[in-house]
Amino acid sequence: MSPPPEERRKPTPAESGEWTLRFLQALGVDATLPASAERPDAYSALVRALLSSATVCSSPTPRVSCTLFVSSSATNAYNTLHGGAVAAVAEAVGMACARAAAGDKEMFLGELSTAYLSAARLDTEVEVEGQILRKGRSVVVTTVEFRLKDSKKLCYTSRATFYIMPVASL
Repeated sequence: MSPPPEERRKPTPAESGEWTLRFLQALGVDATLPASAERPDAYSALVRALLSSATVCSSPTPRVSCTLFVSSSATNAYNTLHGGAVAAVAEAVGMACARAAAGDKEMFLGELSTAYLSAARLDTEVEVEGQILRKGRSVVVTTVEFRLKDSKKLCYTSRATFYIMPVASL
């Protein structure tokens, strides 16, 4: 008979920060995190810094369009847009679409799939457009396309499923 599985507890924010610093130090990075990284909205601010000229079209099906400039802070070792940045932008634009369709209802990301079709190189502009594929009572599915601004070539495409939290009735 095998021993019972070890129970895992969620680390405190201080422990999580300490573990992250130890991981980075093991990789050879020995700098402290800036104070701005400790703010609760640091992730959102990071994603917003990548995007510009966002517009929302609330025609029969909501669309969200914005421009992403591929800067050195969002590139990988090949000087192309980092896959994590693509996924983070896809989530943010998809959530904006879902909110435009469903209003201020509480929702969460249930699934995100991204196809990396081609690379967006350093110092290029990418047009990002999100739209609703399906909106139901408890689910909103969005699609987000990333195209190079000059050639309109499709680089990345994402599909995100957002679940709407049910409202308790008493």
